[in-house]
Amino acid sequence: MPMDDFPTGSVWLVGAGPGDPDLLTRKAERLIAAADIVFYDALVGPEILAMIPAHTERGSVGKRSGRHSKDQGTIDSLIVAAALSGQRVVRLKGGDPSIFGRSTEEIDACRAAGIPVRICPGITAASAAAASGMISLTLRGLSRRLTLVTAHLREGEPLSLDWSALAAPDATLAVYMGRAAAPEIARQLIAAGMPADTPVMIAVHVSLPTERLIAGRLDALGFLTRTIGDRDPALLLIGEAIGARRPVAAPAPPVGTTAACP
Repeated sequence: MPMDDFPTGSVWLVGAGPGDPDLLTRKAERLIAAADIVFYDALVGPEILAMIPAHTERGSVGKRSGRHSKDQGTIDSLIVAAALSGQRVVRLKGGDPSIFGRSTEEIDACRAAGIPVRICPGITAASAAAASGMISLTLRGLSRRLTLVTAHLREGEPLSLDWSALAAPDATLAVYMGRAAAPEIARQLIAAGMPADTPVMIAVHVSLPTERLIAGRLDALGFLTRTIGDRDPALLLIGEAIGARRPVAAPAPPVGTTAACP
């Protein structure tokens, strides 16, 4: 296997996607197989971790809201130390490294140490949720914009966002890590002018066998999120385009048969 793009002493930030190993890019799979060490997040599931060769060193640096196993500075130091020792380093991140993935800090740490670092993108949760829900995040006449925000904050910080901009009628809003803040998100958006009956979809365990898609309206968002476990990763999709779901097409009848008319 050619390794021209992954020499010893270098780092790749690799997007693991939303969880389904079939949604990994071919490049991500190749880099994981070639790594000497893989540092992975808590949201990287066991099926993807099983793709790491048995001889490859592993390091869990997983972070979830309220349960940080390693602070960012420590993670940066581990990556740099591994690369400086001559290892091929994969930093495996859920979703896409460049979307709420703290990639800038890790890139800066590598560059400061003179370590070559690159990014392999992954499918982000909003795209995977839209695919599962048979919806388009942008839709002619309803949604001309897609806005991605995170509701994850340091403890004690208020949720300070530009609610007027987020409540724009021609936009779809994807809120990452928004389960705990869902009641306030709904209140603020309605106060900023978004209709209370705006369609919403809560996507839990996106792309996994345990996936749940919960549809409703904005003024019920807080109630709907109470059906989700405290540790279940969830994404909130909000906007008129979310209500334009398409039913899954029925399979075509076998050749030589006639389908009944409704």
